[in-house]
Amino acid sequence: MSKVRQIINTSYCRYYSIQRAKKKLPIITCKRPEFNHYEGQTYSKFEGIKLASQGWNHPKSKQDYFIIHGNANKSIEPSIYRKSYDEIGLNPKLIQIMLESGFTLPTAIQAKAIPSILNGNNTVITAETGCGKTLAYLLPIFQHILEWKPSVKEDFNSPLAVIITPSRELATQIGEVAENLAQTLNLNVTTLIGGKTKQKMINPPIEYCDVLVTTLGAYSKLVTTGIYKIQNVHHMVLDEADTLLDDSFINKVSNLLKKFSIQYKVDIQVPPVGCQLTLVSATMPHELPETVNSFVAPESLKTVTTSNIHRLLPHIPHKFIRLGKAQKPSELLKIVQADVNLKRPVMIFSNKTATCDFVSMFLNENNVECININGQMAVALKIGKFEQFKSGKVNVLSCTDIAARGLDTIRTQHVINYDFPLYTADYIHRCGRTGRIGSPEDCSVTNFVAWPREIQMVQKIETSVRKNGELPSVNANIRKIIEDRIVKMGGTLARSSA
Repeated sequence: MSKVRQIINTSYCRYYSIQRAKKKLPIITCKRPEFNHYEGQTYSKFEGIKLASQGWNHPKSKQDYFIIHGNANKSIEPSIYRKSYDEIGLNPKLIQIMLESGFTLPTAIQAKAIPSILNGNNTVITAETGCGKTLAYLLPIFQHILEWKPSVKEDFNSPLAVIITPSRELATQIGEVAENLAQTLNLNVTTLIGGKTKQKMINPPIEYCDVLVTTLGAYSKLVTTGIYKIQNVHHMVLDEADTLLDDSFINKVSNLLKKFSIQYKVDIQVPPVGCQLTLVSATMPHELPETVNSFVAPESLKTVTTSNIHRLLPHIPHKFIRLGKAQKPSELLKIVQADVNLKRPVMIFSNKTATCDFVSMFLNENNVECININGQMAVALKIGKFEQFKSGKVNVLSCTDIAARGLDTIRTQHVINYDFPLYTADYIHRCGRTGRIGSPEDCSVTNFVAWPREIQMVQKIETSVRKNGELPSVNANIRKIIEDRIVKMGGTLARSSA
């Protein structure tokens, strides 16, 4: 009898616990409500965390889903970060430009980064996508240039600040933002991208330039040949620094930056002495590569960040749907047709160029106008297509990760991961194409999850949200990860054959 009473009491306690939890804010809601997760909910270390995605490797799990709501991991910044532009030391001319652009207060990352850069610190800016990082470094750099320019001997092709990016698309976009700032300040901005580097070496440009926005390859070549001079460069910025510091770029970055006199801290005088370094990204490895030591003292880097770094965007719902490979096209068509009917601009990400092309072709064949962008396209064609989407001529864009980093459009209301990304950093950057400053309020992310490796990644993300922690393994050094995995596999094969 006592055993029966114990079972009844246990069942009652569980029921009461669920009813009490339902009154709290839902963080995760699931097709199977027993896996719902609520605000403040914790898990016993003995029972472990029960995941909605736990059984998704089983074929019968298809069409299961869960939603991580926009309040997940939400953290309110302390009121100190709502200081005015004037309080953080911004020049009145720049404040006026910001006010005319509709920005009355700096964002959290701007309130932290602007004073650090103005004080001459080598600064690492790491913050969630779409929170104003570009202006966080452009505003203090422009302020310094306004102060320095009258005392610096002007020379052709001799910028005071250089902003380096890993892609031509991002360089073009940052260049546009910088040019808009410079218009009323009598400053010159030049955007230099690859593709015609040899032509520039044969017929060098001759122009006055205060701020140069460029890609790594193009700038390296034109510095090596002496076409661009470096003696006046007092600001060096690596935008999307996590990519520029991975194994794909780090040697070229190191060889270039060794040429500059990067100081432990620049003494802000007029004219300045030495060069100041700023690293910018939405994701950053916890440990920078040793090669960084060759051009900057790591201990000199002052990191400024927000509380939402390496977490899901706190204001966007993320839906994860378990699908079979054959189910993905019909599910995509249903969702995108609904977006088109509501005139919601949507970006659809695939892992491979072939899939990106298929998505575009499939949607167009089903009377949904769609354009596509991938890394194998010519630069002019890529930029032209993105402009079509950005300007509103087309509302559906199929793309690979070439469009995931840095490209800024506040039109995107929905991101669909047709292929789920295999790395956490890629997921953060893809989702960051929506829910940006100035975006509509009803933005969302939808994820198709089909393969075992994708399920494994989703389980890690779900676990981190349930534990209210950072997303796992945020590391953009993908090439190194793959090489390490190949080495390990080789060692395993060697041991098994022995």
